[in-house]
Amino acid sequence: MKLIIMGAPGSGKGTQAAIICKTHNLPHISTGDILRKNIADGTALGKQAKSFMDAGKLVPDELVVALLKDRIEQPDCAEGFLLDGFPRTKAQADALAQIVKIDVALNLETDLDKLADRMASRRVCLKCGYTTSAQDAPDGICKACGDKLVIRDDDKREVVENRLKVYAENTAPLVEYYRAAGVLANVDGMQSIEDVNKAIEAALK
Repeated sequence: MKLIIMGAPGSGKGTQAAIICKTHNLPHISTGDILRKNIADGTALGKQAKSFMDAGKLVPDELVVALLKDRIEQPDCAEGFLLDGFPRTKAQADALAQIVKIDVALNLETDLDKLADRMASRRVCLKCGYTTSAQDAPDGICKACGDKLVIRDDDKREVVENRLKVYAENTAPLVEYYRAAGVLANVDGMQSIEDVNKAIEAALK
């Protein structure tokens, strides 16, 4: 199975990706991880990518696709893989289609307003990493270690709303792209983790 998983920030995409990969014994492929590994290993493609990143520029699609092609040709991808975080645009989806045929594009559908509320209420303990919500910790104290809970910068309301807006603008065309290709599977991402996973498994069958 060659899968893609799409979902807004905070939709639980990472959680579901981990469950799917474990259940089906698939490698979890994130373009960010591939970039970091190639840079760390000093590969030719990694050096090219690093030159763009050092200059504060986005790594061009052609280079990301070349890195991705190299990754999915590895032996552990022979039975398939789960692609997470790519493609993000129609141009990237076109480039991906040139190197591999995707079987299912899973799309976690979420209510962006409710998602913004959920993310903006997230609180984290910097000391031990415990994560909870403002509702479950009204006193702002970590239940695990007693330290103070904080709101991370990328969970602040205005940041969250901007991230979701960018996601919606970029990804809406992708949903249509994979629907037209006949491989889109929409899943209600606002359910519990277990129910979302059941819906995903039903879609994969």
